[in-house]
Amino acid sequence: MSKKSLSVFMLAMINVAAIGSVKNWPTMAEYGFASVFYMLLATLIFFLPTALVSAELATGWPKSGGVFAWVKEAFGHRAGFLSIWCLWIENVIWYPTMLGFIAASVSYIFSPSLAESKMFIFFFGVAIFWIATFVNLLGIKTSAWISSVGVVLGTFIPGLFIIALGLAWYFGGSPLHVNFSWEGFIPNMSSVSQLVFFTGIILSFCGLEMSAIHARDVKDPKRDYPRAILVTVLLVLGLSILGVLAISMVIPQNDISLTAGTMQAIAAFVDAYNLRSMLAIMGGLVVIGAIASLSTWIVGPTRGVLAAAESGDLPPRCRTLNKHGMPSYLLFLQAIVVTALSLLFVFMPTASAAYWILTVLVAQVYLVMYLLMFAAAIKLRYKRPDVPRAYRIPGGNLGVWIVSGLGILSSLFALFIGFFPPAQIATGSSTFYVSFLVLGMIFVCIGPSIILWFKKPSWNKKLAHEGKGDD
Repeated sequence: MSKKSLSVFMLAMINVAAIGSVKNWPTMAEYGFASVFYMLLATLIFFLPTALVSAELATGWPKSGGVFAWVKEAFGHRAGFLSIWCLWIENVIWYPTMLGFIAASVSYIFSPSLAESKMFIFFFGVAIFWIATFVNLLGIKTSAWISSVGVVLGTFIPGLFIIALGLAWYFGGSPLHVNFSWEGFIPNMSSVSQLVFFTGIILSFCGLEMSAIHARDVKDPKRDYPRAILVTVLLVLGLSILGVLAISMVIPQNDISLTAGTMQAIAAFVDAYNLRSMLAIMGGLVVIGAIASLSTWIVGPTRGVLAAAESGDLPPRCRTLNKHGMPSYLLFLQAIVVTALSLLFVFMPTASAAYWILTVLVAQVYLVMYLLMFAAAIKLRYKRPDVPRAYRIPGGNLGVWIVSGLGILSSLFALFIGFFPPAQIATGSSTFYVSFLVLGMIFVCIGPSIILWFKKPSWNKKLAHEGKGDD
């Protein structure tokens, strides 16, 4: 297979696999028909800028570590370390939300009431994460096999099932819990608390920068990459709109569970069409897909941190590898942190409240990385104008300012509104809610500076032999 062997459709499929997930649909469904408005807005001001900016940077600096290399090239080592730190930390915070989704989905197979049991969500989710961690220690081939099978079985099949029955529900004249009117389409923007779920919608469109590295693998990047992006946007947007509306139609807006909303919709559909036997099958597939996605991300960002450790930014023990070449120390450290964060499911008023506050923190940390990435695209147009880029954002420097500027403004807006508790969910004490997010952001942003402050010359030394290291 030649280097330039990816077709437009193949690249679009890579992008869809990286972004599309039925897990995100319940969060969007909280807005009802207005979710379509917000998805279109998020596509215009965030999704497309992310795609175009990451394509230019990936084709200019293709084999140098992704976001870490782009930001480092633009603003220096410290900023580059902050970008990869944010990418790793946001995943660590994201894991408990995926664990909550998995636990809630499993509960619908056996006992739906368990979906709101905070102790069940915590213990089951943590157990799944530790099992997935040990599986990943067996090597990258095992992880890749799980991911490949899981994406097909657990994302596309359940998603198309929900959409198909949603269409049947609508055209069959069944009662709808969504207002399909102009008034329903235009969202309530009377207060910031009504806009908060927009942060979750922005988060659902994050991740395209991970696949932009393939932009130079198409035959004609300048022509084919924008086409692949168009196909990606149409597929992700089309599937998301249909899936979100399907959930909105069968579940009253105030009753949608952020952790179990997907299974709530499937349960409503199978009951209505006398397909109860399909509940366990679809639930099983959803769980398989979620576990596969979890398994993929457990090791991916950790390898980015491993690269930082190998460059001397972290203690030598952080680059310890087991006999399968996996970063065992970092994986165990990650599992301990995830276990601690998952305790929020015990202490927050509801599982949905814990899910949401973690989702917001994930989005805010991720958006810090995106702010650095968008700014790097502008900076590198002036700092490194002669570096060949197989794909360039059209319009010259003005074009990159417009595209990156949209990304920066949308990121800042989503980051800001995330600090306000949503009107749709009982999150308990607003003081705790805001304090948790503020302290979380402070920790994330100063973390790299603290680590580099205590950096020792000995951290640059090679390990004596594989599997051993000194703190």
